Amino acid sequence: MKQKIGFMGLGIMGTPMAANILKAGYPITVYNRSPDKVAPLVQQGASQAANPKALAEAAEVVIAMVTGPEALSALLWGPHGAGGAFNSSKVFINMSSVAPCYTRELAAQLGPTGVTFVEAPVSGTKKPAEEGTLLILAGGPRDKVQELEPVFLAMGKKVIYCGEVGQGSMMKMFINLLLGLMMEGFTEVLNFGRLGGLTEEAMLDTVFSGPLNCGLFQMKAPNLQNNTYPTAFPLKHMSKDAKFIVDTAYDLGAPVPAGQTLLQLYRIGVARGWGDEDISAIARVFEHLSPKC
Repeated sequence: MKQKIGFMGLGIMGTPMAANILKAGYPITVYNRSPDKVAPLVQQGASQAANPKALAEAAEVVIAMVTGPEALSALLWGPHGAGGAFNSSKVFINMSSVAPCYTRELAAQLGPTGVTFVEAPVSGTKKPAEEGTLLILAGGPRDKVQELEPVFLAMGKKVIYCGEVGQGSMMKMFINLLLGLMMEGFTEVLNFGRLGGLTEEAMLDTVFSGPLNCGLFQMKAPNLQNNTYPTAFPLKHMSKDAKFIVDTAYDLGAPVPAGQTLLQLYRIGVARGWGDEDISAIARVFEHLSPKC
């Protein structure tokens, strides 16, 4: 018999992830701070919990997928928090993007409850979440990660074991630093070429015809061509993750000069009101900083 799953956080990523768990045949109970987001999943067969504690009481495996530490802490330790129902028979999986230091602090907080804690942030955006092709970046007890692999593979195409608790979050920082730099670099060079009189068509043809071509650039090019940025990964979330990256690098003594610049550029985007648009809206920042014709 499949484990009873509780899923908290039904945003851009959480909703399709929970839907894929449901499609895989797991009994699932869901909770979201905004109740209107729960209805579609309930119509598909999910149960609805009145609060996080009720969800944790109904589930064997509790999963959280929220925007960051503040939202996660509220779900766990706020009024009717899920943490109040944790015990040694339950598993808690945090799939939210948080800093490694926060993950280790959370593990210490969860210790007295007896719950088994696994972290499993993901690499991928809205479409991979819908298609169930995310990369699962797991940290925690290896045997428990292996045991949970069927649940993870309901949401993703591969589980990468990163090490003890904290290393999944470190891997998430690693891959998001690369993602942010690639997106920033792509939009920077297109803006540079545009100011130098190159056509967008010729620039993209040059990139896509050589060794610098990649799936990310192919996927985001239509946004840049149409100057519209439908949200797959919100710019404000990249700004948040860039801050986690810079803070983590400071703690490690790791030089991340491009990461520092990345943080400032994405913060400009948030300050200009583009935070809810896709990360490719970093193109707007370069347009904003460029001379006006």
